[in-house]
Amino acid sequence: MSSLLKPFTVSEGPCSLGRGCPQRCTPPLTPHPSPGVAAGARAGVLGCSPAMCDLPPGRRRVFSAAALGRRKLTHPGKAILAGGIAGGIEICITFPTEYVKTQLQLDERANPPRYRGIGDCVKLTVQDHGLRGLYRGLSSLLYGSIPKSAVRFGTFELLSNPMRDAEGKLDNTRSLLCGLGAGVAEAMLVVCPMETIKVKFIHDQCSSSPRYRGFFHGVREIVREQGLRGTYQGVTATVLKQGSNQAIRFYVMTSLRNWYKGDDSHREMHPLVTAVFGATAGAASVFGNTPLDVIKTRMQGLEAHRYRSTADCAFQILRNEGPQAFYKGTVPRLGRVCLDVAIVFVIYEEVVKLLNNAWKTD
Repeated sequence: MSSLLKPFTVSEGPCSLGRGCPQRCTPPLTPHPSPGVAAGARAGVLGCSPAMCDLPPGRRRVFSAAALGRRKLTHPGKAILAGGIAGGIEICITFPTEYVKTQLQLDERANPPRYRGIGDCVKLTVQDHGLRGLYRGLSSLLYGSIPKSAVRFGTFELLSNPMRDAEGKLDNTRSLLCGLGAGVAEAMLVVCPMETIKVKFIHDQCSSSPRYRGFFHGVREIVREQGLRGTYQGVTATVLKQGSNQAIRFYVMTSLRNWYKGDDSHREMHPLVTAVFGATAGAASVFGNTPLDVIKTRMQGLEAHRYRSTADCAFQILRNEGPQAFYKGTVPRLGRVCLDVAIVFVIYEEVVKLLNNAWKTD
């Protein structure tokens, strides 16, 4: 790519667009690359532009490839670092909503239910455990959120970079496929064990005598009793959930970004615009896959032994609690995810900008 960034000059000669030139050059002009420019960038490939056509006869100017549009890519290393930073900050802000959502999803009608709604869940939690109770399980999610976001954005950039056009633009369909790949990667490498431990910690707090004294003690007990498989409960549901999550989010985000930028792929997006688009993408993923999230949560809870498989879990929920049970926790999840995705995309984009200034890559 570096060879394409070398300067080239414009001089009189036959226009590479011929009669199709929209400027009707008089006399016609053509770009001539400097010595050393790759053969693929020679005259006739770069074509004519208004900037060239407006030149007076006999006058020369030096242009760079960046002046005519440049392929803008994010190095996967930058994506991993920026994603990790964004994930760590985001989870510290939004964890209480994740706690309430998980409690409501674990609250089964047959038991009978303990909570009457979001406010009641918050009230009883603070009453029994204080404000710190709303952050029970934060450590497991914090330890996981940093690598989760790092894997997500790193994988997305790794998959999407070869699919972008000459100006670095990614079309909507390809963004969906890249998002799906990023979601599956983060589910297998990070999310499944992290989410299993988080759900067990939160569920453990509901019991009269909690067993887990902290993150490392809890992990040690889970592995001792159930082996490493104990941290991979609900792996199928998790892969389905994360894959669809990121496919939807990146598809919506890319669609909105392409719509906003239009024909100018280098138009800068204000952080507020990025936040609004991120929240919209988050909301779309919530309404699109909350049933999978409910199934995943049940498969990872302390009562997971009751279900023979992901399909059996879905069947039992439908039979015992009705179809509405698949949307338990939607409101707190909606609040958390919209805030989550908005924060992550804003921080990610801003950190990448800083890294671009400090870390030069091709």
